[in-house]
Amino acid sequence: MSTLYAYPTLVGKIEVTVRGAHIDGKPLPLSLISRQDRVVALHQAERDDWTEGVIDLEVSLPMDELADGPWSGVTCVAVLTEGATNTRVVSRLERRREDRHWRGEVRVRRSTHLARALLQVSVVGTHGGVDGRVLGTSDSPWVVDLLARTPTGQCDLEIREVDFRDGPDEWLRPFMEAPWLIDTTGESPTVLLNSSFEGLVELLSGARGPLEKATAGLVAGQIATDAWATMFHAALSDLEFDEDGTPRLPGGWQESALRSMLPEVFPGLSLPEALSEAHGRRSDGRGWAEVQSRIRFAAARRGQVPKNLTASLRAVSRAQEGASR
Repeated sequence: MSTLYAYPTLVGKIEVTVRGAHIDGKPLPLSLISRQDRVVALHQAERDDWTEGVIDLEVSLPMDELADGPWSGVTCVAVLTEGATNTRVVSRLERRREDRHWRGEVRVRRSTHLARALLQVSVVGTHGGVDGRVLGTSDSPWVVDLLARTPTGQCDLEIREVDFRDGPDEWLRPFMEAPWLIDTTGESPTVLLNSSFEGLVELLSGARGPLEKATAGLVAGQIATDAWATMFHAALSDLEFDEDGTPRLPGGWQESALRSMLPEVFPGLSLPEALSEAHGRRSDGRGWAEVQSRIRFAAARRGQVPKNLTASLRAVSRAQEGASR
């Protein structure tokens, strides 16, 4: 949803790039930074006890518009927030003379975050004699994930460990044999991990050795696939419509899910065209079964299932080779 301001704001786009990241001074593998999904997975397999992460940012602003605009004292800041811990960290970015990019670091302290933090960039300046005016904000936030082993965008997805069999939530009793469920009924989608499912939580949180890690990656990828597919269907059921019946994107995580998935489900179509096509096929059933395969394939790609499956097969092959020697 767009925010209206009572003063001129930037029209041009604010581009945010994560150039790299470190955990306690050690570089994070580039494979854990996904520019496509805009996710940084601050998790190294052998470093669960890290203290501080540092994210290196580069931001491109519409400099010509800033130079000609009615603003002064322009500053660029990165804002890291997490609702679960009510944390808000603001980091000032710097620009060298005649450089079109602003650069800086964002520090993430493990002790002040729980799971997933959102990283956005804002341009602040003075207008009409009032300081601290927000002139523009990056369109899509980056997600800083403190739990995931692979960078998969999950629309601020929450992860909870719940005992389906003996826990306080009676509605989960019929699903006691399920390893996990995706709940989209709340304000944000939630992965419910069944803590009574033997070995699941231990595998995902404490895998050791190549074979266990590959298995954990495969399971995590399957969970992410289910999450993306479920969120897509839930978001498609929550559309808003214009007076002529044209579907509009909803707000919140539903919008993020549709924006992420629709270009892969209907490649070659613009976002409005893809949204109308998805709504139309779902409503009248025309080719909806074939679209299901596209949705599942797109969700599996976002869950990095092919990559994780390849890693698992290689780990099994190496283990078998070692056992036969």
